[in-house]
Amino acid sequence: MKTIVLATGNAGKLAEMREILAPLALSVQPQSGYFTEEAVEDGLSFIENALIKARFASEKTGLPSIADDSGLEVDFLQGRPGIYSARYSEGYQGQAASDSLNNQKLVDELDGVPTENRQACYYCAMVYVRHSEDPTPLIGLGQWCGTVLEAPSGTGGFGYDPLIWMADEGCSVAELPKTVKNKISHRAKALQALVAQLK
Repeated sequence: MKTIVLATGNAGKLAEMREILAPLALSVQPQSGYFTEEAVEDGLSFIENALIKARFASEKTGLPSIADDSGLEVDFLQGRPGIYSARYSEGYQGQAASDSLNNQKLVDELDGVPTENRQACYYCAMVYVRHSEDPTPLIGLGQWCGTVLEAPSGTGGFGYDPLIWMADEGCSVAELPKTVKNKISHRAKALQALVAQLK
């Protein structure tokens, strides 16, 4: 069974991606099992940051690596929080960034904005490198769009999931069963696009 390093320390992402990759008979191991340093994500796009993380993990382990960079873009906020989604609320109300504070900041920034102007899309870039200097990395992209709620709803998922309403499903992302989310999310779409190339 081929081992691939997953360049993330996020337990939610790891569980989600292991489930999606299960049919490929790949042993997906978190980078935390090999090293603790973090790549410096100084790219200006999801693709650039995913590539930086994948190359870094591959360099550290000598193994093929998969990395993703994902986030939420809100139309009304000119695409923010974007590539800064995870650390969007850093320093907000004098606190360190967290999922709950990120959500609070987003609610506050959209206070009074009508529903028709609250469109938001999750984006994900998923990158696979065979080695750290792979000149032809594989890239999968995914997009999943909804509307920002005025208050969180649901307890599942992670990140901005309690705030994003999906009209087709009739619920927030945090209220979706994990099995459904893993089939239709931005990360699922990006990973499926990547898996199609890996096959």
